[in-house]
Amino acid sequence: MSNGSVLKKPKRFYKTVSVSEGETGWVIELDGRTPITPAKKKLTLPTQALAVSVAEEWDSQGEDLELVGMSLTRLANVALDRTPETRDELVAEVQKYAGTDLVCYLADGPTELRERQEAHFRPIRDWAGREHNVLLMPTEGVMNAPQPPSSIEAVGVYAASKDDFALTGLGMGLSLFGSAVLTMAVAEGELTALDAYDISIIDEVWQMNQWGEDEEALKRLGGHRMEAAALGAWFEGLASGVVA
Repeated sequence: MSNGSVLKKPKRFYKTVSVSEGETGWVIELDGRTPITPAKKKLTLPTQALAVSVAEEWDSQGEDLELVGMSLTRLANVALDRTPETRDELVAEVQKYAGTDLVCYLADGPTELRERQEAHFRPIRDWAGREHNVLLMPTEGVMNAPQPPSSIEAVGVYAASKDDFALTGLGMGLSLFGSAVLTMAVAEGELTALDAYDISIIDEVWQMNQWGEDEEALKRLGGHRMEAAALGAWFEGLASGVVA
C-alpha cells in the first residue's frame, strides 16, 4: 500500500432503515436487522425521537458509508459500550473543565473583545449559579482563577445525576466547547448547541476578523459546527419523544 493511498469506505449494505420498540429501548433496523456496536451490543436508543434521528443518519448515507460523519451513531456506541464503565472518570472530567471554564476567562484587551465575551459569558455564568448552584468567578487574561469548591462539587452532582446517554453528550460537549457550563446549558435547553459553539469561538473569530481568515481554520470550524449540530440533535432527542 502506497503512502498516498486512501482507505476504502465501506459500501452501503442495506436498502431500508426503520425504528422499532424493543425490550430495553428503541432499536435501529437495517433491512429488518439491528446493527451492533463495536462491543457487540444492539444499537438501542432510550427515546423514539433519538432513535429516529440516528435512523435518519443511516438512511442519508449514499453508496459508501461516511462513517466519520455519523456523529450520532458514534455517540450511541460510546454510550452503550464505554460510558457505563467510565462514569466516574467522565464526571471528574466535567468537574475539571468547570475548574478552568472558558466562560470565566476574559481577554485583557482589547476592550471591545472583552466586552463581547462578557456579554455572552456572563448570562451563562448567571444561569449556572441560579439554576445549578454553580457560581464561577471571572478573571482577565490567562491567569488561573480558582473556583469555589462548592461549585465544582455541584457540577459533579449534576453530571453524576445524568444517565449514560446524557453523560456521553456532556463528554462530547466538553471537547467541543471547552466549557462545562456551556455544555450544561445545551443539555438543559438553555442554549442551542450552535449558539454555544459560536460563544465558544468568540476569541478565534475576533482574531480572524482582525488578521484575516485562514482556510484551514475555517474548514476546522465548519467541521466543529457540524459536530455541534449533531450534539444538539442528541440532547433534543433525549429530551423529547417516547421513552420505551
